[in-house]
Amino acid sequence: MSDAPDRADAREDGLGGLAFAFRHCEDLVRAGDPDRYFATLFAPQGARPHLFALYAFSLTIARVREAASNPMAGEIRLQWWRDALQGEARGDVKANPVAAALLDAIVARRLGRQPFVDLIDARVFDLYDDPMPRLNDLEGYCGETASALFRLASLILCDGAEPGGAAAAGHAGVAYGITGLLRALPWHARGGQVYLPADVFRAHGVTREDIVTGRGGPGLRGACADLRADARRHLAAYEAERATILPAARAAFLPLALVEGYLAAMERPGYDPLNTPIETARWRRLWRLWRGSRAAG
Repeated sequence: MSDAPDRADAREDGLGGLAFAFRHCEDLVRAGDPDRYFATLFAPQGARPHLFALYAFSLTIARVREAASNPMAGEIRLQWWRDALQGEARGDVKANPVAAALLDAIVARRLGRQPFVDLIDARVFDLYDDPMPRLNDLEGYCGETASALFRLASLILCDGAEPGGAAAAGHAGVAYGITGLLRALPWHARGGQVYLPADVFRAHGVTREDIVTGRGGPGLRGACADLRADARRHLAAYEAERATILPAARAAFLPLALVEGYLAAMERPGYDPLNTPIETARWRRLWRLWRGSRAAG
């Protein structure tokens, strides 16, 4: 792909430039992060391309482990993104459609670049099989990833102005992140990765080997129940802080409308944390998001 044309021309050009980049990001999020895709459809139309750029970037760096042959190769990929954001990458950065769309979002919405670099740094953990030692570490990881996304989406919706709700974004990210990691436990376990905290597992007599070998057992169900309780605590803390979010930024938090449904699905009889997929019908997701958008005003 050639150098991206200037922003005004690119939006007129349906075959390349930013128009292609934004469309690519939207398609990437639709396929890889459908919850955020559907939630973005309830955001103001003018903000959607930049929200899709943000989520496509997040999805891309979250998939570096899958795309890289080893941790060092993953580190190199993440370093390319750091360099791209800091203007130090070699070659035509905007030949990468996600980078082109993201850089446009950063300029157009007056965003700082450091939060994106911090998000990349948080994803280094993904490249290795190191255990998550404690619940506090897990909450911190969710804060550096999912909470950061809520905050950045809020800033996009407010054109870089203070959107309020910093504490709300923190709690929202932990609730959303823990729920997502519980849903992804079967896939992570098969890949030898355990994001959930060792101290919670130990309290229930569960070892890493029980998880990565697929043995599971009653202790694992108890540990997951504790983590669901922690997600709900943060969800309640978010609700207590929700009034601090400016109305213009509230659409950034719509994905949270899906959390309680996922947690409830994990409490049905026969739930196996390592084998039961936790999904929601598309119509039900859209209904919950619509209801959440109405509540947000």
